[in-house]
Formats: sequence, C-alpha cells, structure tokens
Amino acid sequence: MQKTPEQWLEETAVEKKSGVFKLFLGYAPGVGKTYSMLSEAIRRQSRGEDVVVGVIETHGRKATQELAARMETVPRKKINYKGTIFEEMDVDAILERRPQVVLVDELAHTNIEGSKHHKRYEDVFELLEAKIDVVSTMNVQHLESVTPMVHKITGVVVRETVPDWVLKRVDEIVLADVTPEALQTRMRRGDIYPMERVDRALGSFFRPSNLIALREIALRHVAQVVDRSLEPYMDRETTASGRDLQVGERIAVGISSNPAGQYLVARASRMAQAINGELFAVYVDIGADEDPERQRSLQANFHFAENLGAQVVKLKAKAVAHAMAEFVREKHITQVIFGHSATSGWRRYLFLSAIHRFLRDAPAVDVHIVKQEA
Repeated sequence: MQKTPEQWLEETAVEKKSGVFKLFLGYAPGVGKTYSMLSEAIRRQSRGEDVVVGVIETHGRKATQELAARMETVPRKKINYKGTIFEEMDVDAILERRPQVVLVDELAHTNIEGSKHHKRYEDVFELLEAKIDVVSTMNVQHLESVTPMVHKITGVVVRETVPDWVLKRVDEIVLADVTPEALQTRMRRGDIYPMERVDRALGSFFRPSNLIALREIALRHVAQVVDRSLEPYMDRETTASGRDLQVGERIAVGISSNPAGQYLVARASRMAQAINGELFAVYVDIGADEDPERQRSLQANFHFAENLGAQVVKLKAKAVAHAMAEFVREKHITQVIFGHSATSGWRRYLFLSAIHRFLRDAPAVDVHIVKQEA
C-alpha cells in the first residue's frame, strides 16, 4: 500500500521534546496582552490547529470577552477553600484533552491553596513537558528582579512574582505595546477600568512618568530574550562566514576569593546597567582557593554578584587566561573587566603575562583593567 505524503512526513518528523512557550509581555494593564493572545489563537485555529483556553481573565472588557467566546474553553476546577469556592485552571483536564495549543493568561498568578501547583507558571511547565504548546501573558512588573524598581518608581508593591529564570525558558516573546498616551486614552474611555476608578488610576499608577519608565523596562527585557535567541545563529554565521551578528553588549567580570572583588563586581554592574548589557561574573577554579576562609570569601562574592543581577559562571581550568578567552569566544562577550591589585615585583609580572596570554587567545573584545586593593 502506497503511503500518503502526510504519512511520510509524520514518520520522518523529529519527535517533539517539549511544548513551545510563547509569552506576550506588557508594561501595564490595558496594553492588549490578552487580546493579542486571543487574536493569535483564532488565527491558529483558522489554520487547523487545535487550540483551547486554559484560563482567560477578561476583567469585564467587552472586546476581550467577545474574542474569548469564540474559543473552546476547558472548564476550570472548583476548589473549596475555607468555605469559599474558587476556580483555578484545571491542568489535569487539559492534559486529558491534549490540545496542540493552550492559552494561559496571567503567568504570575498564585493558585489557591489546594491546587495542584502553587504558581501558575508551574502549571505551564507541566503542560510544556507534556508537549503542549503554551501561549501566556504577563506584565513586566511581575518579574522578580524588577519589583523593587517598580516599587521605587510607582510606589506599588507587587505581590505576585515570577522568577527571572522563567523567562529563560520562553521560546518566543512578543511585546504587547502601545504608547503611554494611547494607554491613557484607553483608560479615559473606560476600556481598562470602570469609569469610577479612572481618575484615581490616572493620578497614580498610570501617570505618564510611570508608564514611560515601565515601558522602557519591558523593552529591555524583550531585547535580552531576543538577544539570547540570536545566539545559536551567531555561532553558525560566525563559523560559516566570519560575520558577527552580536547586537547587544555582554560584559564579563573576572572574580576571585579576594574580598575586594566586590568593588570590581559593583563597577561592572554599573557599566552593564549604563549600556543595558548582560553581566557575567566568571570564576576560574585553578585549585588555589581550597582554604576555608577563602571559600567563605568566594561564596560571599558569588552571592554579591547574584544580588547585582550577574549570572555567576564557574569554570575549572589550569590557566585563568585560557579559560576566560574560551568563555569570551563561546558567549560572544563584548567587554571584559579584570581587577589589578599587584603594583610591583613578580606578582605584577605574572598579572601582565596573564593579560597578554588572554589577549593572544581571545577574539576581538574590549578589555578594562580596574585597580583594586590587594
């Protein structure tokens, strides 16, 4: 019996390892995250994809309600908590239904006690592991590292958060974006909140300065995700044609067990923030920090670097210069910062020799030497 083209494609297709995670990121309520997600779902459905709604929060917005009504919705699970009935997304029912794509609104949501998982993003990961594609939404102020800045800017304490590492699992990210002026117009029309809440919102969270700052934060995070997605192509293009596709700044700072290294990391962090760059704190273990006191100091430096938003990288090698050069090449680092504490004698000679070896082995990269205390 002759096979159809569809059968041949099904047999030769690479088995899907997990679902695709797509996120619509916004900077404030009302920018259109949920509406954009539903619009995409309807387009996918029209192309023959099996799409269902896992959970949608319409917030009473008519346009969103009309779009949601056109989709199949998996009924929510009713949970009795302290005598009150709450409704949460039914992960098990979705797994049993096994759609190709599921829509999961408000990724930062905390589930009611008694749910399968504590956080909605944990529900999402279970669906992805079951090879179901997930399309979700979130505002940038719910990102864990951003909440202190949002509180400082707006005075609002964000209770529900998503760890930053969750964004590293996102395969596709789309900025749901309108200008602050357009968003305020939507607010005045009553498209976001009921009219009785409009004046208060415009005078607090929805002030122009707040919206501009939040929009900038969202743009930065989208740029970081896009830059990470470019990395595999950078590797291939650089190898095949010698072209460098790097568009964002990536800063690597060398750290050690020296307590003065925290000054170096702080300096690197300020540089990274000034140019919207990604920061790596790199430790090369050559077997010189086995002493318990040095280990304590080293761990303190790691913790300090993480608190400043750096990604701590631990390498094991015989030579610091060679390991740093390889890391710079593999991660497409654009700037490297080394601390210099030796001012004379053989220590100064060893330091300069290491720098020369790094420059010999590393690709084109800006190098900063920062003097620090011994």
